[in-house]
Formats: sequence, structure tokens, C-alpha cells
Amino acid sequence: MRKLRALLVAWYAYFLEYRAEVILWSLSAMLPLILMGVWTQAAEGGSFALSAQEFARYFLCVFLVRQLTIIWVIWEFQDDVVLGRLSFKLLKPIDPVWDHLMQHVAERLTRLPFGLIIVAVFLVIYPGARFVPEIEGVVLGLVASVAAFLLRFLMQYTFAMLCFWTERGAAVEELWFVAYLFLSGLIAPLSIFPEAVRNFALFTPFPYLVYFPAALFAGLPLPGGVGQGFMVLGLWFAIFWAINRWLWRKGLKQFSGMGA
Repeated sequence: MRKLRALLVAWYAYFLEYRAEVILWSLSAMLPLILMGVWTQAAEGGSFALSAQEFARYFLCVFLVRQLTIIWVIWEFQDDVVLGRLSFKLLKPIDPVWDHLMQHVAERLTRLPFGLIIVAVFLVIYPGARFVPEIEGVVLGLVASVAAFLLRFLMQYTFAMLCFWTERGAAVEELWFVAYLFLSGLIAPLSIFPEAVRNFALFTPFPYLVYFPAALFAGLPLPGGVGQGFMVLGLWFAIFWAINRWLWRKGLKQFSGMGA
């Protein structure tokens, strides 16, 4: 725990030095707020499962969830392998995954205040998105967001293991991101999908990375319920954890320290 605390403090100080860059990162994740305008206008002129106000609440919560769950570890790990930096990290008395994880947590702590400011400004400009969430929904939404962050991190870190065999392991993540974009609820709420697509998506990890925590925050109905959502999150976490540890052991035998 002392090692993790030292890593967290070091990375937090690092990101505080680059506050302007963190602000730009926060602003770059505003796609849900743009889509909010599109879907609220569509709801006012058509027949959807959600009203215009519910669309506004949902996409506002999606923006918050995205601020908490953005992951980039595969590009960091890819550079570590290709440039040989991983050789030095392996000499430290701690698994490199903890360094990457604390880096992401520190960035979240730095980013969150700016994200909340963006939300406050947006609510002043667009009062139709204002709502008072229930305490239970906020607590469950935060827990689900943390779980989604950990699963998303583990998924991407698992794909990063492919960098031991190829210099472009990030290409797999880019392909995976296409499915994430459409099935996670980032572009549209899962409740408006055709039933066949929605039932298929519920067996994948994607809806539980965005739609599940956002719907909890917004107080919207959940296909399958809260218990099923957390159960599926745990199941996919266990699957990716097993694959990750297997690839890590195999990859270290393959690693030649290139670029060092």
C-alpha cells in the first residue's frame, strides 16, 4: 500500500503540472453532450422509449461516466515494449500494472474537478438537463463506474499484452473500440435498440461500461436489473483477468528488451 500511495502521489503531482492538457482532455470527451442535442431534438419530433428530458439526463450522465472511465494504457504499454522502457520497470519490486493503474487514478483525480465545472456550465446553458438524482442511484452509479473503469482498464491491458508479439498491439484495441462505440450506449441508449440487438449486447461487456452506470445515475430502467449488471461485470472481469495473467507469463518469455 505504501508503494501504491507513493506512485499515486507522484503521478498526481505530474498531472498537476499539466493542468491545461488535462482540461483539453476533459473537453475532448464532450461527444455525449453533442449527441444529447441530437437525441433530444429527435425525441421531441418522434416516438422513442425515452422522453427529451430523459435523453438529456442520460447523456449528461454518460459524459460523467466517460470522464471516469477513459483508458489509454495500451498505448503506454506499447511504447514501453517497443522503446525498451519495460526492461527498467521489470527491475522494480512491483508489477508494472500498478504503475499504470495509479497513473490512471491520478489523472481521474486531476480531471474530475474540470469535468464537474463543464457540467455546471452546461447546466446553466441547458437547464432542461437539470434533475435531482436519488441517493441510491448516485451510490450505485459510482460503484458501477469504478467497476466499469477497472474492467475497461483490464480489457485494454489484456490487449496490450499482444505488444510482446507485435509492435502494433493497439490496432486490436482500435478494432475493439468500434464495437464499444456502438454497443456501450455511448452513441444511443440501449433501451432504444431493436430487441434482438439489445439482447445480444447484454451478453457482451460493452453495455456495462457506459450504459449501466449512466442509467443508474439517471434513474432509468435497466434491462435485467442491477444485480445482473454487477454479476456480468464480475464475470467479464474474471475472464479477462485469467487471459491477462496467462498472456503476461507467456509474453515475458517472449520479451527481448528491444529498444533498450
